[in-house]
Amino acid sequence: MLGYVGSGPYCYTNSLAMMLGAESPSTVVVETLTGSPFGAQLLAGSLPLFNPYGWHPEIGLDSAIAHLGWSCERSDGGTPAEALDRLLSACARGPVLVGPVDMGLLLYQPGTPNADGGDHYVVVLAADRDSVELHDPHGHPYATLPTQAFLAAWEAKAIGYTDAPFVLRTGFVREHRITPADALRQSLPDAERWLAGRADLPVPPGTLGGATAVERLADLVDEGLPAGTRALLTAFCVRVGARRANDAATCLEELGLSHAASVAQRQARILGSLQYPLLHGDDLSAASRLRSLAPTYAELRTAVGETAGGTF
Repeated sequence: MLGYVGSGPYCYTNSLAMMLGAESPSTVVVETLTGSPFGAQLLAGSLPLFNPYGWHPEIGLDSAIAHLGWSCERSDGGTPAEALDRLLSACARGPVLVGPVDMGLLLYQPGTPNADGGDHYVVVLAADRDSVELHDPHGHPYATLPTQAFLAAWEAKAIGYTDAPFVLRTGFVREHRITPADALRQSLPDAERWLAGRADLPVPPGTLGGATAVERLADLVDEGLPAGTRALLTAFCVRVGARRANDAATCLEELGLSHAASVAQRQARILGSLQYPLLHGDDLSAASRLRSLAPTYAELRTAVGETAGGTF
């Protein structure tokens, strides 16, 4: 099994790794601890995402932070002026994990402003009432932005999974030490619950999860994908989904869970193989590959659940 090293849309994971510094495990471990590899969903029956039903990055960040033995102060809401005051106060004590922000409004990014930018996370290094300096894990260290432009992105009006705007995390404290392997082992019950399909989280009406979501996506491919959905799949969903699955496979293999690792790696291969046919309109092949992916989520749940005879 060969791990993947390279760039990609791991914004919240890379941002958290920056905040934890030398004490952070690899992003392979951090991403797996967020729970993101363990499922698929079709939001409102039309928006494909290769992460679990009901999952979103805010849940994932909190999960990874806790599993790694850390705590932090999370705050949100208020007016732009109040949010800026919080940011200035936090920056006086050190770097700040900020997000979600609207990536299409980060005006140092080429092609912005862009209404389809999507959610993103960054690490703010310094701020005053004129400008903000930040590390953007999407390839922009020490980027700067006028403060009012940053606030517009940080308000994240187009991001649907947050209850309030202007989310930041600061004051990271290590509560106890735990090895990456032990953190991963302790996260296995979460992985199994994600794969089983959690019903306790709010989702838009019509949202599908797991195999049902992937099978319906295959039907949508057969019927003819809207251009925006195809662009989302080829620019983001396929590559991040393949990487997540491969990282999960690496972690599962390191825990000695070879059967579960082989299923996750098969998912990664199928997901990665979708890129060319989706980009070039070979929808017959893409739909067939999606249908071969669908049953792997139940297989992975069974393999993870067998780790300790179905109990943890």
